[in-house]
Amino acid sequence: MFKKQLGEEEWNAYKLTDEQIQFFKDNGYLSNIKLLEDKQIAILNSELEQITNANHPGNALFHEFHSNESSNPDTVLFHALGHWRITKGFHDVLWNPAFLVAASQLLGNKPVRFWHDQLFSKPAHHGGVVAWHQDYSYWTRSVPMQHLTCWVGLDDVGTENGCLLYIPKSHKWGLLDKPELAGDMNGIMAYLTEEQKAEFKPVAIEMKKGYGTFHHPLLLHGSYENRSNRSRRAFVLNVFADGTQSASDEPLLKGVPAIPAGEQMSGQFFPLLYNPA
Repeated sequence: MFKKQLGEEEWNAYKLTDEQIQFFKDNGYLSNIKLLEDKQIAILNSELEQITNANHPGNALFHEFHSNESSNPDTVLFHALGHWRITKGFHDVLWNPAFLVAASQLLGNKPVRFWHDQLFSKPAHHGGVVAWHQDYSYWTRSVPMQHLTCWVGLDDVGTENGCLLYIPKSHKWGLLDKPELAGDMNGIMAYLTEEQKAEFKPVAIEMKKGYGTFHHPLLLHGSYENRSNRSRRAFVLNVFADGTQSASDEPLLKGVPAIPAGEQMSGQFFPLLYNPA
């Protein structure tokens, strides 16, 4: 879906400004970065429709597959990991230059290595919540913390259909305990101080489809139910700076050979996506 060879000027055209990078450092996120064209969005939505079927022939390649991860039986949250191994489009999008250049800059101009991807789909009328959480609270099996998340909408997203919400500057609060991801929306409150609760002021990340938002691994984020008549489909690319190590002797993802604790994460499951050097 993307041009294979780019010249230096073409790479540079995707660079973030100094002001954008400073905003990310101050607030823990950077939103409304255009990453996809309509034709690419259509390809990915078509692929998503196919692989949400539990009987899809590639289903065994998912690291996780939840037709409905919601703890509320009246709502639905489709959530899966590992789709880059199943379809061409979701494979190729890892090498999207608009994503890679920005990711490298936000990681301190370091080489970008793949961690894992995620799919989230909230159907119209009864889409479920994603509770407030920090991504790194689920990722402590990899160290040091030099990770980055990019959330990309495959539908226009707003408050009415369950867009992403951020708590600005919460990436400075340190690592918190992790709640149930698709459980009580406000479960995180049990782990916050009174000062943090006073600073808990959500910002809605409303974007057109094809746009992405980047956030720090400690930034608190979540999303409410989708009660609208529109779907809310999205994919997530999680990456880390090259040199990140395993912190566990157990497999880091289901179906992936274990990397002994202390060894660098690399190889076919954690490919190097981009080196700015």
